[in-house]
Amino acid sequence: MSVCRTVTVSRQGGARALLSVMAIVGLSACSGVGGGEISSRSDNAFSVVDRGTQPSALDATMREGRGSPAIDALLNRRSVLASGPMRDVADSVMAANTRAAEADLRAARLRAEAQASNWLPALGPSITLDAMGALVAGLMVSQAIFDNGQRAAERAYARADIEVAAVALADDSNKRVLEALELYLNAEAARSRAAVSAAGMQQMGHFAHVMTERVNAGISDRADLQIVLQRQDQMRSDMASDQEAAASAMRELQAMAARPVEGITGLSPIAAPSPTATPLRVMRAQAESERAVAEATARRAGFLPGLTVGGNLADGVDGLGVTLAAPNGIGLGTGAALEALRTEEAAAAARIGQEREAADRAIAAMEGQLVSLRRQEAEARQLAADAARNYALFAEQQRAGQRSVPETVGVFETRIRAERAASDLRYSIARLELRIAAMMGTLVDGERI
Repeated sequence: MSVCRTVTVSRQGGARALLSVMAIVGLSACSGVGGGEISSRSDNAFSVVDRGTQPSALDATMREGRGSPAIDALLNRRSVLASGPMRDVADSVMAANTRAAEADLRAARLRAEAQASNWLPALGPSITLDAMGALVAGLMVSQAIFDNGQRAAERAYARADIEVAAVALADDSNKRVLEALELYLNAEAARSRAAVSAAGMQQMGHFAHVMTERVNAGISDRADLQIVLQRQDQMRSDMASDQEAAASAMRELQAMAARPVEGITGLSPIAAPSPTATPLRVMRAQAESERAVAEATARRAGFLPGLTVGGNLADGVDGLGVTLAAPNGIGLGTGAALEALRTEEAAAAARIGQEREAADRAIAAMEGQLVSLRRQEAEARQLAADAARNYALFAEQQRAGQRSVPETVGVFETRIRAERAASDLRYSIARLELRIAAMMGTLVDGERI
């Protein structure tokens, strides 16, 4: 029957273990594996911040005082929305944002915080059964002396992961504001069309009254009255549809907002995005490319021989040994695996160019549509003015007995359609300007993300 004994470490053995750890750490620092100064503070870029004390979830300061150009560029962006109703809508929906992407950013910061100390020795308990049947407890230590840049690449991966999450948060915020503002513009456009129809309904009621009196007096045919009444009903139906569309859009917008938005009306000036701003999809591709390169570098290091020192601290310095080995081993497929990693790096760089081209094409297409819409708006306003003058002429001729009421009603209906189209185009222009700004990431101030 075996006897279990508890192995204790004497003061002398503990001192030897402590000296061993210190020696290992010194070797790792001299070899370049280390990540720099050890800090126990948590007020750096990777700590979880309180939204009540810091207005933005973005922080461009990285470990060891490093800065992130990508996050700094996001923080320096300014919204194209001037003060006014549309800015009020944007502020309201941002205040109610659940910010799921912010949780991803915080998780990325915590992962980076964990990787920041990956150059330190790895410690773990060890329990073995010796030849005498006794349990011997110890503390195993392992420290990479030369790892072909694997741990540095892991830290670079974590930093790039933060940038990917930061761009995702900015993209999520801009898309949310764009969605809210599109609902607001839909409601405003519907209200504008309804207002034009409401103004026309008064005149259509006058035409219906005149035709009814003429039919009762036997001057006009009842078929002409039916034409006027049918057009009046159509105008009333269009007005009701627009009012319902406006109410539906505002209800949906209110569900996204933290404050009441029912009383907000009108448009705000929309500035052009900064010419130096990089589209968010390109920034995301750049961050993902850096992350992919760091991952490939770390995986490549696994195929190369590295030096590791380790052993049981219970045995002191005498229990430590140096190992030269390749973690992934070397086989017939090693060359192909290394070539695949180099190909992945090239593919990551190529995706940046692909995304930049796609973004440039999308923005160029929208800018072309914007030029076309502005031309259409100018033409629509001119057509509406021409239709108003034409109706005034017909109305004068109708009062003089030279035109029939149905003819005048047809011209008046043409005028109403032209005014509705002209009023609708201004909101289409604003909608397209907002989409360009959202793609550039300039709908929300960087400091408010």
